[in-house]
Amino acid sequence: MGSLRMHAGQTETDTALVRRLLAAQFPRWAGLPVEPVDSYGTDHDIYRLGDRLSVRLPCIGWATGQAAKEARWLPRLAPRLPLAVPVPLALGRPAEGYPYDWSVYEWLPGHNANSGLHDLERAAVDLAAFITALRGADTEGAHPRAAGGRGAPLQELDEQVRRAIGRLGDRVDGAAALRSWNTSLAAPAPSAGEVWVHGDLLAGNLLVTGGRLSAVIDFGGLNVGDPACDLQPAWNVFAGRSRERFLAELRVDDASRLRGRGWVLCQTVTALAYYWDTNPSMVRQASHALAEVLAESAPG
Repeated sequence: MGSLRMHAGQTETDTALVRRLLAAQFPRWAGLPVEPVDSYGTDHDIYRLGDRLSVRLPCIGWATGQAAKEARWLPRLAPRLPLAVPVPLALGRPAEGYPYDWSVYEWLPGHNANSGLHDLERAAVDLAAFITALRGADTEGAHPRAAGGRGAPLQELDEQVRRAIGRLGDRVDGAAALRSWNTSLAAPAPSAGEVWVHGDLLAGNLLVTGGRLSAVIDFGGLNVGDPACDLQPAWNVFAGRSRERFLAELRVDDASRLRGRGWVLCQTVTALAYYWDTNPSMVRQASHALAEVLAESAPG
């Protein structure tokens, strides 16, 4: 797609490849126009297919299971969720020199929430309602969470966080980051059971139409775990009154707030260490969220 190369071993894709894959596996769509889509995503290349469809191709091996996961769970979860989610239509197979499973979805209209939200407090209420509904969904049959997966105890991420802070050196305030992380590590464990978590509620994964949240995308991190994992938007989307409204709608206690803050810190320092030289948009987003976390956790 002509994007910056973000990963060692990254697979390159282009519109010609998409056309060949469609012609061989889904000829009913082969005549539709194909256009690349600019995205905040880091592990898929996305192409618009006609007016109503999209094609997603993993560009790195770790993302290859997302399409099957979404095909299994999103049709079950969608009816109870108050915002739209991706609708999987077809799962393609490796071919034409392309090594991974790939997928066709319905096209979800809108732009990401990095701009265009008219009322952040309204968005806080809408997103909290989505998270509440997701948490309430039946978890029977959910796949086991991998060690360190989204919603895992923060202790499982301790080595990863400290290593990332060390790699970043003076590009971040490492001492402040470690103080904040240690505070989150010491927070009491959740008192209730594990629930469904999206695991990656960044602004780039929230779609806006008409100034309001309309959809949540990218369920690659979908997992059963600590609900505090999905408090990320408090620091990466909201601030001030909208942050407090979001947390109040979710009835967040002090321990959950600390664990949620820890999840944001983990994801931001990990992203900064990995994408510093290859993904300026991700670096800007992560730097903003880290600054919000450190400002809130500063002594005094």
